[in-house]
Amino acid sequence: MIGKRSTYVPKTKIGRWFDARLPVPRLVHDSFIVYPVPRNLNLAYTFGGILTMMLALQIVTGVVLAMHYAADTTLAFNSVEKIMRDVNSGWLLRYLHSNGASFFFIAAYVHIFRSLYYGSYKAPRELLWVLGCFNFLLLMAIAFIGYVLPWGQMSYWGATVITNFFTAIPLVGDWISRLLLGGFTVDNPTLNRFFALHYLLPFILAGVVALHIWALHVVGQNNPTGIDVKSATDVVDFTPHATVKDVFGAVIFLLVLTYFVFYLPNYLGHPDNYSIADQLKTPAHIVPEWYFLPFYAMLRAITFNVGPISSKLGGVLTMFGAIAVLFFVPWLDASKVRSAVYRPWYRRIFWLFVANAVFLGWLGSRPAEGIYVGLAQFATLCYFAFFIVAMPLLRFIETPRRLPNSITEAVLQKNNSGGASAIEEREIERHR
Repeated sequence: MIGKRSTYVPKTKIGRWFDARLPVPRLVHDSFIVYPVPRNLNLAYTFGGILTMMLALQIVTGVVLAMHYAADTTLAFNSVEKIMRDVNSGWLLRYLHSNGASFFFIAAYVHIFRSLYYGSYKAPRELLWVLGCFNFLLLMAIAFIGYVLPWGQMSYWGATVITNFFTAIPLVGDWISRLLLGGFTVDNPTLNRFFALHYLLPFILAGVVALHIWALHVVGQNNPTGIDVKSATDVVDFTPHATVKDVFGAVIFLLVLTYFVFYLPNYLGHPDNYSIADQLKTPAHIVPEWYFLPFYAMLRAITFNVGPISSKLGGVLTMFGAIAVLFFVPWLDASKVRSAVYRPWYRRIFWLFVANAVFLGWLGSRPAEGIYVGLAQFATLCYFAFFIVAMPLLRFIETPRRLPNSITEAVLQKNNSGGASAIEEREIERHR
């Protein structure tokens, strides 16, 4: 990005005094007011801001809910019911928090897919991508332990199944399992530990998000063309141009969230979780929340298969490997071109990858039997093939389209092909 000297000028004596000692207003002004961003950002780039908004919403609602929650196996389920019935606006806080978790993951998956599509992980943004992967891993951990807290049937048995898989790890598996559980089964010590971690980890996530944003401001924002900024005409000030788009995207996102909160509050949950946990009654079909289903399908594809491929350790390694491979994406993709807009073969394979991820999610909701196991194994193979085979090899077989000389040229070409924007052209000419 084009470097800019700070243009912030305090207008009052107090402002000048404060700026000389702790220049927070200057930091905000330079980072979110006059910070230069590519002029061709689309609505897909609003999901970074939406994720920050959802993190704040989850922390605020979670802190208030924690004031009324009892981390005890004999009280937890009833404390949630008390929040719903007796706490002022408790039902609203609980539905915002539970549905907010699902929408948090919706925004996270869109953010990840957008980054994969436009090549936002390529140099010099490797560390930015790696920090984003850490954020995703932390988000998954927070969501998993948070799902246990209501102490419903699916909460209890989901925790039992997942923590049991850690025992498959050689040498340290049993120790890790007992450390998480606080004993040999999911019980009161487990609930206490999960509650403490569920309260702590979001603040750690907020810290890593701050690093993520800092790294973004150091290397600059990527854009749909994947071309670096070359002149002043390629960028606009963050406010009002990007701010308006972010606010618009956030409002639409919140409208959909509030529709679910008020009209379909339990649609994204599992019916079994509205019954108190019973150690003597196993649900017919144990499944996690929908946003874990693709990884759960990979786990079961290996673990529950009857035959030579069956392996409990293999299933655990496959599930964690599906997340770990994301960290290496900047070095697996060898193409010099960032954006899929100019990579015809990568673009086709990318959409097949997205369809396969959705298919894995559906398979995760099916019983681990019959044809579903074979399909899950094939879909798992396709998932890893995208990263380990397609990304490294496409550079040698793909002929990218011609790249524009600049972001400005790409904007003008798009406008001229679909009807030129006179206002935008005049602004570009003015900068020239």
